[in-house]
Amino acid sequence: MGRLFMLDVPENTSIVDVARHLDDVTVGRIGPYMVIESSDSVSIDRRSTDVRHAVWYSCVAGIEGWRIAQWDKDALRTEPR
Repeated sequence: MGRLFMLDVPENTSIVDVARHLDDVTVGRIGPYMVIESSDSVSIDRRSTDVRHAVWYSCVAGIEGWRIAQWDKDALRTEPR
């Protein structure tokens, strides 16, 4: 199981909304963070989130059980450690 933490601020909402519609992904909250959880890797397409690059490259607050395999202008993709 992997978890991706994002601060619960309006700027990050559309990223989490896209993740919420991915297969086998659960979105929850822990304290001030929105948490994207899955037993599989996760890939979020940046263009589908409609966020600017500054928000995109600052959205991750923490990660557990995964490593970031891709985080560029196209996607944020995790994979197991």
